[in-house]
Amino acid sequence: MKKQELSWKAGGQQGEGLESLGEIFAAALCSLGYDVYGYRQFSSRIKGGHTSYKLRIANHPVATIASSCNLLIAMDPDTLEVDAPELTAEGILVTDAAWLEGKKPKVRTVALSWNELSKADGKTLPKNILALGITAALLGIDTAKLLPLLEKQYGRKGAEVMETNRLALETGYEYIKNNYHDLLAAFTMPELENPQPKLFMLGNEAVALGALTSGAKFMSAYPITPSSEIMEYMVKYAPAEGGVMLQTEDEISACTMAIGAAYAGARAFTATAGPGLSLMAEAIGLAEMTETPLVVIDTQRGGPSTGLPTKHEQSDLMAAIYNTHGDTAKIVISPSSIEESFYDTFEAFNLAEEYQCPVIVLSDLQLSLGKQSVTSLDYGKLQVRRGKLVKDGLPEIKSPEYFKRYDLEAEGSISMRVLPGTPNGISLGTGLEHDEVGRPSENRAMRTAQSDKRLRKVRSVVDTFENPLYEDAPYPQSDLLIIGMAGTRAVISEVAEELREKGLRVNHVQIRLLSPFPVCALNHYLQEAKKIVVVEHNATAQLARLIKMNVPPCPELHSILKYNGDIFYKEELLAGRLEINDIIADNFLQQILLNPEKFDVVALTNLNGDYASDALAAQVGGIGISPGANINYQTGHAIFEATHGTAPDIVDQDRANPCSILLSGCMLLEYIGWSEAAELIISAIEKNFKSGIFTADLAFGKRAYSTSGFSNQIISII
Repeated sequence: MKKQELSWKAGGQQGEGLESLGEIFAAALCSLGYDVYGYRQFSSRIKGGHTSYKLRIANHPVATIASSCNLLIAMDPDTLEVDAPELTAEGILVTDAAWLEGKKPKVRTVALSWNELSKADGKTLPKNILALGITAALLGIDTAKLLPLLEKQYGRKGAEVMETNRLALETGYEYIKNNYHDLLAAFTMPELENPQPKLFMLGNEAVALGALTSGAKFMSAYPITPSSEIMEYMVKYAPAEGGVMLQTEDEISACTMAIGAAYAGARAFTATAGPGLSLMAEAIGLAEMTETPLVVIDTQRGGPSTGLPTKHEQSDLMAAIYNTHGDTAKIVISPSSIEESFYDTFEAFNLAEEYQCPVIVLSDLQLSLGKQSVTSLDYGKLQVRRGKLVKDGLPEIKSPEYFKRYDLEAEGSISMRVLPGTPNGISLGTGLEHDEVGRPSENRAMRTAQSDKRLRKVRSVVDTFENPLYEDAPYPQSDLLIIGMAGTRAVISEVAEELREKGLRVNHVQIRLLSPFPVCALNHYLQEAKKIVVVEHNATAQLARLIKMNVPPCPELHSILKYNGDIFYKEELLAGRLEINDIIADNFLQQILLNPEKFDVVALTNLNGDYASDALAAQVGGIGISPGANINYQTGHAIFEATHGTAPDIVDQDRANPCSILLSGCMLLEYIGWSEAAELIISAIEKNFKSGIFTADLAFGKRAYSTSGFSNQIISII
């Protein structure tokens, strides 16, 4: 079956029910058997500020949003400025007519009055449910299929509230039917072969479910975006499993309480974001020193400091691995899908208890707050492992000797762990360096031995951790290897698939085990790749740096970085990103001869530019083809001109190559947003060349066309 999909988006002010609108609509689509991915972009304010909810609706699995949009519901004027550029040429815009004053949308438009539409029989109808009814009409969805979801969302609020929402749904639908009949079912929904209902799950919900399934009985946390939904889930469901969710006064106490609960024998964890992880640093060190199991969920967001609390980033990588002072002995894992968020969280508790150390589950905002359809989770493959935990049966110890909780001779450097109160299991727990029974010790040999023990035990994780890489790598040798982590998996997968269809051998891996680093598992792919690209959401290429630190000698890595708070889109990665390389001018002249493929855009001062433009022109066959531009990026003023200047030696001879001035004109057209016109000219020039039509400077023994003759050929093509 052919892959089909649609993209829907609604924008409005925070607090207007955008999330409810998206959730209800998505849940309805999942119940009908569609694959759905939902992503909300919102401000850090509780109420007010522009927000949006975007859904990708498909007949195949999807785990990221599309860059374009087929149907846009504008519930505030900001949507027209922020989100409307995403509409496709065949798209539909639904907006208030008052916001269109002086504007002429280039797409089909439903112009209404939200205020008038929301008034019915003395009632004020909710705008978000009106939008849902409008959506149903434009997509050809029977409103009867949406009513059960409305009942689930609002039924508990009473019959009157439910009736108001039902009326809003029908009013929105009827408005399109009565006023825009030609747009009824304007879009064809993706064709389904064997529709089966699906779950619609948030990444944070998958994390919380994984924790509960593993037997976690205690969560302590302080609310922080984007991890708070984990707390909300635990508040709702943990008590039924005999568990407790405790909101603390800050992140420090959240972490230390989780350590205390784990020390007492409970499976315990906390969840936070970057600022909270920073505050927890010393407490995480306490868990490392006392070899106490601890699970920390870190959902990355924009930093540093408060940064961008509601925007996407992947800049906690180094902090997760190295944030504790001193030599660290922790495990850091990074799921790359919602399903992995469930399984990896479950496994984190096993690892924490087996290796008696902190385990950090490193997610990100896209993975945590992205919501998608999930078919099923395999509970059958899950197994709880508690490691060397002894509850009884210890041999009697003669007073005043203690139990060797930190036994240096322990197999695998992992000591037996006992719960407080276990007969013959008495030992000391302290953040100070200690001897084998826990007594504070400054003995140099003991310090060295205990440090080695803590560091040595976690190194074996690379040998036991199942699938340290997500591998979509069908080629023994690849033209291109793309590496990512956490939430970039879906978009990279789509890019890899498209490039393979074009004939490139593309391998794709996501690094799931970040510490200790899976050198052997990754190195094979690194050594067998012609080009390696690392895709990540930070300004300092943290993942690429981590690879270089652990894989000497490391092949050349190319980074694609984005850190503006938004996620990557497929088109963005396919187009590539700008890499800036400063180089001395005389060396540059040599490099463009030896390695011209390394340079796409060259920026030079005027004098060096004159030298280099001649050299670059020689690379492509003549100066007459090189466009030029002088742009003031402060004022926006720009001059576009031919690189070769006026060419007085051939004035009035109808011999000049017009390509330089034409291509400079194309740059002008692109600069002012007339890209379609520019593409027509560029395409015509390319067709001329392919047909063997050249001016004298490029003819090289073939027929030479005059300036006018060459130009007439272009005009005839356009």
